[in-house]
Amino acid sequence: MAKEKQIIEVPDFVTVRDLAQMIGSSPIDVMKQLISNGIMASINQQIDFDTAAIVIEELGYEARPVTVQEKTADEKDLPQWRHLYDGQDPTKLQKRPPVVTVLGHVDHGKTSLLDAIRSAHVTEGEAGGITQHIGAYQVELQGRKITFLDTPGHEAFTAMRARGAQGADVAVLVVAADDGVMPTTKEAIAHARAANVPIVVAMNKIDRPNANPERVKQGLAEVGLIPDEWDGDTLVIPVSAREKTGIEDLLEAILLITDDLTIVANPDAKAAGTVLEGRIEKARGPVATLLVQNGTLRKGDIVVAGQAMGRIRAMFDENGKEIKQAEPSRPVSVIGLDEAPQPGDSFEVVAKDRQARDMVGERRENAATAARRGPQAVTLDDIFARFESGEAKELNLIVKADVQGSLEPIVNSLQDLRVGDLAVKVLYAEVGNITENDVNLASASGAIVIGFGVQADNAARHMADSNGIDIRQYNIIYKLIEDVELALKGMLEPVYEDVVIGTAEIRQVFKIPRAGKIAGVFVRDGEIRRNAQVRVRRGSEIIYPGGNVSSLKRFEEDVREVRAGYECGVSLSGFENFQPGDILEFYVSQRVS
Repeated sequence: MAKEKQIIEVPDFVTVRDLAQMIGSSPIDVMKQLISNGIMASINQQIDFDTAAIVIEELGYEARPVTVQEKTADEKDLPQWRHLYDGQDPTKLQKRPPVVTVLGHVDHGKTSLLDAIRSAHVTEGEAGGITQHIGAYQVELQGRKITFLDTPGHEAFTAMRARGAQGADVAVLVVAADDGVMPTTKEAIAHARAANVPIVVAMNKIDRPNANPERVKQGLAEVGLIPDEWDGDTLVIPVSAREKTGIEDLLEAILLITDDLTIVANPDAKAAGTVLEGRIEKARGPVATLLVQNGTLRKGDIVVAGQAMGRIRAMFDENGKEIKQAEPSRPVSVIGLDEAPQPGDSFEVVAKDRQARDMVGERRENAATAARRGPQAVTLDDIFARFESGEAKELNLIVKADVQGSLEPIVNSLQDLRVGDLAVKVLYAEVGNITENDVNLASASGAIVIGFGVQADNAARHMADSNGIDIRQYNIIYKLIEDVELALKGMLEPVYEDVVIGTAEIRQVFKIPRAGKIAGVFVRDGEIRRNAQVRVRRGSEIIYPGGNVSSLKRFEEDVREVRAGYECGVSLSGFENFQPGDILEFYVSQRVS
């Protein structure tokens, strides 16, 4: 009788590495099977269920779709990390405490509110024992726990998301009752919506004599957060961080919201989650704050966190008390890693030291390769290819315009665009120039920044270049809409522009028999290259629009490039009318979108 094949449950999409772990094989063996079937995939690349099933069956197993409950409409767009428990035994999934982040305008009292919550609701008997700040803490109300990320501000929240982390289940938006909805408040709302987390509004400073709750509610309604007392679905809770009033109402609202969410974990699984903080302490060495999101973390576990690894020698809660294990949603500070991980890195427990070393070695190698290659942008012209490969389901946009009269028709037109299953999602739309915060949100959300009649400031441009963010700028509305529609159809051609990489001044002109005229030049800035294009400028006039370099020599030797501060000889194809004082501009054509 034939032996029954072992069944492997596989989600809709799985990375090559995760597939190898599911079947207890090496990633190399999985990649060999993929290659034999004509599929080239890297170790971190996702493959779909049908492709994974082919590999699984050829290696002697039987593939079956993950047997989890059908996702509801509300669950389909949940942040990816919340599905850490996908594929696990549904009978072992248990409710866990919600994780909350606090967002809002800079002066509206985020830190004061976090301090008020902590001082009023720390566990009984521990109020005087708080000895360290680890970036998160837990409070208890009516026997139920809530975890707060004690890193207020959407900049920190988004920086974590930019590294692939998604630490929060609920966002508390702090709005001052005497100030109302500010531009930064709108940015915070955009960040929370991009993360697909529900928002509870804490209307702070309600004790101020000039507080105006109705104006605040009106401002919230105008940005799509309709208060529940206005028949909307946004809970708006009046609080005073200074007077410590309304705190329990806010915590009850958070619990009420989370009752409608699927916030579960498998405490029996190997621990996995997100790094909140990493630092080096003189007495203890590398220290990491970890948020356990699935499984139970125990002292002695071998942990891989980003490019750090090690066995946990000691573990502490937010009160500095040493503990032996941490359940889902619990923040802990750990000692034992070989270096401090980065905030936003994911962590997981592995079985053996060798497995940890292999994973970290590969990650470091991949990071070095990525650094050499530079940032890989999500560009408007390749969005259709990403959609077809399963990397994108919608085109995320951030829109900035010069005036409100331009912004509204642009946003309305963009939101009406759809090609098949691929649609446009405007994460944030506002009047004003493109700023660093816009690029930060784009980096975290895989979005493209669209500007109409506006400029990108220097900080935004620098961050976009560093992080591979595509910024598109327009002055004609129909051209903007046309480009986005063509991108959805996969028909948008990439745009290139000439970028000057170096300039050289002609000092002397030599005539060489059989070689023609050679320009003896001094490289003034940048570098000049043999494979670049060159144009010749005489004063303010371009006398030669561009051509190839036929030779580039230094001390009679052919060279590929010469940097600023050095002299060399240059000859051009099709141009010899050199004069001392002429400027040679060397340029290359680079893709800008």
